[in-house]
Amino acid sequence: MLIIAQHGEIFIILACLFGFFMAWGVGANDVANAMGTSVGSKAITIKQAILIAVIFEFLGAWLAGGEVTATIRGGMLDPVLLEDNPQLLVYGMLSALLAAAIWLLVASARGWPVSTTHSIVGAIVGFGAVGLGVEAVAWGKVGQIASSWLISPLLAGTIGFVLFKSVHHLIFENNDPFAAAKRYVPGYVFLVGFIVSMVTLTKGLSHVGLDLSFGQSLLLSIVIGIGIMGLGIVMQRRIRFEQNASDHFGYANVERVFGVLMIFTACAMAFAHGSNDVANAVGPLAAVISVVRSDGVIDSAALVPWWVLVLGGGGIVVGLVTYGHKVIATVGTGITELTPSRGFAATLAAATTVVLASGTGLPISTTHTLVGAVLGVGLARGMAALNLRVIGTIAMSWLITLPAGAGLAILFFFMFKGMFG
Repeated sequence: MLIIAQHGEIFIILACLFGFFMAWGVGANDVANAMGTSVGSKAITIKQAILIAVIFEFLGAWLAGGEVTATIRGGMLDPVLLEDNPQLLVYGMLSALLAAAIWLLVASARGWPVSTTHSIVGAIVGFGAVGLGVEAVAWGKVGQIASSWLISPLLAGTIGFVLFKSVHHLIFENNDPFAAAKRYVPGYVFLVGFIVSMVTLTKGLSHVGLDLSFGQSLLLSIVIGIGIMGLGIVMQRRIRFEQNASDHFGYANVERVFGVLMIFTACAMAFAHGSNDVANAVGPLAAVISVVRSDGVIDSAALVPWWVLVLGGGGIVVGLVTYGHKVIATVGTGITELTPSRGFAATLAAATTVVLASGTGLPISTTHTLVGAVLGVGLARGMAALNLRVIGTIAMSWLITLPAGAGLAILFFFMFKGMFG
């Protein structure tokens, strides 16, 4: 208690700096999940992607990033074991933020799309197991997260494969692909509106006072989906068929119809991502602020001040603008060649998997899900369409994430313990 009273201001300043650094890492690495497919399919340029993400990631983080965030991330640690030594939680959360942020910096510099959620979870498990004792960690939860490494890419890949095959069958194999696109794309627009609304409502907005049940979210998402389908039909009518001698079947015109769809998908995914993943930076930061302000009392949930969400949103935006292009290139062009129709199938597959996971309570990573979806779409065109070297590098970076976060967090935990006593 005395240590917290003595160094409280220093702890808060360090937490804000490390929290901003962590949010920077989320922007530099994770935002590529929302933007990679749109840029890779050339539906939008990298500058447009950054502009969309700056606006919608920030809005998502600020408006729906959570007034109440569980401080002991996802029930990973037993708060009872920390009651006598609350300063250990402060050291641990500072260590977790710094460790995860450094790993994200390394991964982003190399263009590896890794999971920010798993980075912070690995860091918390590391300091918890070594600093507090193995019994302090909820190992069942860790096992659940490890199982999601396999489940989420497989599920998203399967959905992406089926979606792309349906697009191919209904539209590209039709006698008049452009007319077929105009007929079927409104249905896909509805699906995108519905699914992305479900992502946002089930994962993002419960903390902003809009605590809807799964049934209410479903109903509202259907209404939003119908509204967006109407908007899609209006935008679609403006697209005129352009004759091109080298494009005998008019596939380029079909891709232009899907391009309209991808712009909306990029906006909505950025908002849903900002509202969901800002918690990776804000959660541990909220824990430190809560413990310091309550003179060492550990609460299982802490009120997050509005300026903390702005700090998190700002960090995400800075990360994307400065370093995001590297991971966007890996997801958008490195794994397989994407067109708007393929990018749409991958984004929708990823969003669908996130919704299913939210409904069942399975902890998954947006990164793993989206990479799995892009793989599924690539596989629909045959193994030759996939860049196996890039896929191998991504798989390796996923395996390293948890131990890297844990190892760095243990190092920093003992460093802070030594510095402050």
